[in-house]
Amino acid sequence: MITYPRLLEKFKILLKSNTLKFTKQRELILKFLYENEGHFTPEDIYMLLKKEYPEINIGIATVYRTLTLLEESDIASSISFGAQGKKYELGLKKHHDHLICTACGEIIEFFDETIEEQQKKIAKKFNFQMTDHTMKIVGLCEKCQEKDK
Repeated sequence: MITYPRLLEKFKILLKSNTLKFTKQRELILKFLYENEGHFTPEDIYMLLKKEYPEINIGIATVYRTLTLLEESDIASSISFGAQGKKYELGLKKHHDHLICTACGEIIEFFDETIEEQQKKIAKKFNFQMTDHTMKIVGLCEKCQEKDK
């Protein structure tokens, strides 16, 4: 994976190319995604940054705008939860897919070579040039299935 100093340099170039200033607030959002495993809503990120850095004035709008910019440049990726919004993670990790529990919201990352190969076959069958894919399987995790019994 990319080192944080290289990622930070890439981020600064991205900001400049979008005529945006490099600020400590924007850097903290990037750093948060880099240092934390998992999937976070903009509100999660906002609250955790406010708690960890109470001396830094950061607005929720800055979090949303920065995440959008990071996602558009493939530095971050998101999983959509419809009306419930998106959850973000660093987009520079090795490719993976997701299992999402509709009861508790747990997100399990997985990789399956058979699925990857099958997608390539399907794309080839339809003469489709695949450049990327996302897969999310929605259902109930093991813990929530146990609760239902």
